Amino acid sequence: MRRHHLLAAPLALSLLAGSLLAISGCSGTVNTVGKVDFSRPLWIPPLAPSHVDGEGRRFFDLRAQAGERDFGQGGPTHTWGYDGDYLGPTLRATRGERVVVHVTNALDEPTTVHWHGMHLPARMDGGPHQTIGPHATWSPTWTIDQPAATLWYHPHPHGQTETHVYRGLAGMFILDDDSASTKALPRTYGIDDLPVIVQDRNFRSDGQFSWERGQSGIGILGDTLLVNGTVGPYFDVTTQRVRLRLLNASTARTYDFGLADDRAFTLVGTDGGLLPAPYHTKRIRLSPAERAEIVVELRPGERVALRSFPPRLGAGFMGGRMNGGRDSFDVLQLRAAADLAASRAIPSTLATIEPIQPASATRTRTFRLNAPLINGRSMDVDRVDATVEAGSTELWKIIGEGGTPHNFHVHGVQFQVLSVDGHAPPPELRGWKDTVFLAGGQTIRIITRFPPTRTRRCHTCSIATCSSTRTSA
Repeated sequence: MRRHHLLAAPLALSLLAGSLLAISGCSGTVNTVGKVDFSRPLWIPPLAPSHVDGEGRRFFDLRAQAGERDFGQGGPTHTWGYDGDYLGPTLRATRGERVVVHVTNALDEPTTVHWHGMHLPARMDGGPHQTIGPHATWSPTWTIDQPAATLWYHPHPHGQTETHVYRGLAGMFILDDDSASTKALPRTYGIDDLPVIVQDRNFRSDGQFSWERGQSGIGILGDTLLVNGTVGPYFDVTTQRVRLRLLNASTARTYDFGLADDRAFTLVGTDGGLLPAPYHTKRIRLSPAERAEIVVELRPGERVALRSFPPRLGAGFMGGRMNGGRDSFDVLQLRAAADLAASRAIPSTLATIEPIQPASATRTRTFRLNAPLINGRSMDVDRVDATVEAGSTELWKIIGEGGTPHNFHVHGVQFQVLSVDGHAPPPELRGWKDTVFLAGGQTIRIITRFPPTRTRRCHTCSIATCSSTRTSA
């Protein structure tokens, strides 16, 4: 009998938890980003080169290395990146392919590479237990066995995840499939299908990154926005519709994205892939590590900015009162050409998602998140807290305590959200998820089906702690 063991593990990782939202009791200025001048073209990370061998395996190479990049903040900044000076190339593969990634660590300290949102065996996951020593190479391999989705990769070393990501180690991993909906959406990379990796950073006067946390109480809140490593970016749009693959790769800040002129856009996908149907909305909130795919329609010659708005107030899934700090701030400007190429209409149906019925759950568990503790216990890599039977379906009740925002990430599987504070989830939470945000005092119920044969490790993360799930035969 295979079992999944829930093991308290380190987060030291504001990356997977934290918030732009100042909950009652948190102090400090929250919105530190000032006016954004759109003066630089958006840098698009290149697609990672790959080759397919005689057995049909697709090979990628990644190299974590030190470098420098001039962000225009007072001098060249010492950075880390994959195959370059900051961030990394976009890996792209298709469902059914066998991939092999040779990861070389050219840094002078250990790191890991975690494939965030990917379904894969635990030994390939790249979590805190799987360090790559300095100047060593790790070559995980697995078969892509999940729907088209926007995933990402980032370091996950014990106690150093936030630092490694803050220096620049992160990249996008796009999965494709042969569904009609996937083919109908904008999908020409760098033209009408754009990676939008949003991060906030603090800089010293000499241009170096600053790790000053201030008094926010939730981690580092930077005063300068980077989008794909670009400060003040704009993008020249040449098509009627453009697809933005939004990734919140900040280490603590939560964004409430919308368009500056308050027009609606179409949300087509979240963490685990496409939604059942397109959702026309004006806002999408993303906590650290969450993703969303939105389609924006433009008119010839116009300019419109992607903006982060102050957090919404109200009951239900938004939780209690939240103070968003100062004003809204701009993120990215879209500049439409005078003539735009026509785009295909967005399908009315995107994906078929079979609901997992609560009655099918063989066990219900409760996780109480009160940073830095989960269920009142701190992380210990040698302690097993619970076991999960392989192939079983479990319902988890996640309770945010202490008035602090958290988010919750599970490695190796996707889950469905059943309810938020007793209410049905909003449309943006009705697809497959691997990361979910909890405002202070919220309760969220999720359900997931564990695979019957593969070994997995999952991490359930709060603001400063995470527990991992690993499987043994």
